[in-house]
This record gives sequence, C-alpha cells and structure tokens, in this order.
Amino acid sequence: MAKRDYYEVLGVSRDTSSADLKKAYRKLAVQFHPDKNPDDPTAEDKFKEIGEAYEVLMDDQKRAAYDRYGHAAFGQGTGPSARGAGGFHDPMDIFRDVFGGGGGGGSIFEEIFGAAAGGGRRQRSMKRSGSDLRYDLQITLEEAAFGTEKELDLEKFGSCDTCSGSGASGGKGDVRSCPTCGGAGQVITTRGFFQVQQTCPACGGSGETITNPCGGCKGEGRVQKTSRIKLKIPAGISEGARLRSSGNGDAGMRGGGSGDLYVVIHIKEHDIFERDHSDLYCEVPIPFSLAALGGDLVVPTLEGKASIKVPAGTQTDTAFRLRDKGLPDLSTGRKGDLLVNVQVEVPTKLKKEQEAKLREFAESIGEENSPMRESFIEKAKRFFK
Repeated sequence: MAKRDYYEVLGVSRDTSSADLKKAYRKLAVQFHPDKNPDDPTAEDKFKEIGEAYEVLMDDQKRAAYDRYGHAAFGQGTGPSARGAGGFHDPMDIFRDVFGGGGGGGSIFEEIFGAAAGGGRRQRSMKRSGSDLRYDLQITLEEAAFGTEKELDLEKFGSCDTCSGSGASGGKGDVRSCPTCGGAGQVITTRGFFQVQQTCPACGGSGETITNPCGGCKGEGRVQKTSRIKLKIPAGISEGARLRSSGNGDAGMRGGGSGDLYVVIHIKEHDIFERDHSDLYCEVPIPFSLAALGGDLVVPTLEGKASIKVPAGTQTDTAFRLRDKGLPDLSTGRKGDLLVNVQVEVPTKLKKEQEAKLREFAESIGEENSPMRESFIEKAKRFFK
C-alpha cells in the first residue's frame, strides 16, 4: 500500500511552522490513540502513521530531504517500527515526548491516558516524603561579621509520638487496598470526550489504606508541632543567602522521609555602617579645628574603637582606609576594609567673642590658604568671559 503524503497525514500545508505541526500532531494523536479507540482496528495504524509523519517533519534535515525526494529519501524498509540511521522511532516514544510523559508520573500524558498507557502501573507506597520549608531570619551586621548560632522555633509537621510515625494505632494496623480507587492510587473522571486520571483523594495516591488508623494523627503518621532547631550562621554571610538544614522540613507521611529547611538570611540595617560585599563604609563628623590643624581621630569599628591620623588641611569627603576592619569573605576568609569618610562640621552657633575672632582669622588667612576657592574663582572667570 502506497504511503500517504506526510503533510496530508497531519493535515497541514508544506510551509507550516514547527509550532503548528506540533499542534496538529497533538490533536490527531489524541483522536487516534489506540487506548481511546479499543473497538477500531485501524486506530493503531493511523496512530503510527501520524507519529511517523511528525518525526520526519519536525526534524529540519529529514524535512528538507522529504521535501526534495519524498518517501524515497529514507530508502527501503523504513516504516513506523524501523530504527536506525534512516528509520523511525516507536510512535509511543514520540507521543510521550510531546505530551510530557517521559519523566514519570503526574504528566498530562498520564492524566489523559492513564498509567497503563505509560507502560504499566507504577509501584506506590503509603510513605510520602515531607515538604521543604522556608524560614526568613533577620540578623544584625555584627552577627553577619562574626558568625553566630541561632535557635529557631517553627510550626511544622513532626512524627506522631502515639504511633511512632507509622499511622497505625499502637504501631499495628492492617494495610488493605483503597476501596475508592481499587488500589490504583488514581481515580478517573469523564470530561466530555476525555477521561482524566487524578490522584485518589482517599489514599493520597498510595493505593492503600490502614484498617486501624492512629487516633492522634488520623493515620497520617505526623502531626503539627512546635520544633526548636539550632542553626549555625557562618561569618561573612550575605543578605539573601540561603542556609539548608537537612531533614528539618516537614516530616513525611507514614514514615516517609522528612523535607529540608531553607533559612533565608536578612541583615538588619546598621545605624553607623553600610556594607559593600566585604568592605564597610561610615561617615564621621570632625570639627573645623581638627580638619584645619590635624590630629588624632577616634572612629568606631565592629571590633571596637580605632584611631586614625588626620592631616592638617583635611577637606570634607576625604576617605581614610582601615585595613582588615571589614567583614570576612565567606569563601576565602579574607577580611575587607573599613573606609571612613570625614565630614567637616561648620559651627552653627557662635558667641560674640568667637565670631569676632573668626572674622579676624578670615581677614588674616588670605586667598593663598583657600586653594579650592581660588581654583573655583578662576574657573568662574573663564566661564563668564
């Protein structure tokens, strides 16, 4: 029997896009899937024909060869079940790739066609792993700089003490097939022409129930409780960093493994210092007399006080660097620096005697002792010429 044109099989034109090809294939694959047409002996052949056409036309090289030579481009013996350099793959593999069924349960492939279409019923267990949790923790800049240890109190699912996490009363209970889903772990509902398979609400997808469930946890093997967890904060940690505490998330159902706890770090704004990676910055006011005459200036650091030499004639916004007074780098351990930016204070309230002396000083200082003002005046003169 002569092969039909691949474009005709998918019902598309020869210049159709890849996206439209995929849409056409999805529609036809659902329509002619063998599991949806158990009474139609031709459905399987049609399904294979659709898969073969899709595989060729979605591959740029194969499509170019087909457009030029037709079916002869793939030689003799090629067909829906052939494999190799010129052959085609199993249409079910193509179908799973398109509908997202290649990676396991929960895909639209299984929801539409059921676990049996995906290669048999998956093995299930009453045990369910617990969820991962997130905790936002605020610490001070000092704690970020030197490291600390915190105790966290959080509400989460913990193992039931009454049944030791088994879910059965007294630790003993008969396990039987779930009566709602018949042990499949899934229930099927009809939506128009489609049958949608969903997780069984009675057994949570395990396919099993306990005949003698624990009264404390109602058969789940876990209950809500307050847990206290110790967490070490490493020195040099940054804003937004995530710390993982393995096994401190929600406990699993009926003895399943616990999830993890992820702690997100937030660093409280400091009154004096600003942080830039491992370096710290701060602004320190200095009196006019110290800026003019020079001298020692005591400045704060995270480790206490430090002294810097202020040279005579220091101007506002002059920065002084204190080596190794910043935060340690989390990966290398090397400490950053502290940069002190001085701000020269101008007196706002003067007594008459002080004002008189300051005027006398201003008259005696001369233009040669005001280099910044002299430079500005020269620039202004050139500007207004």
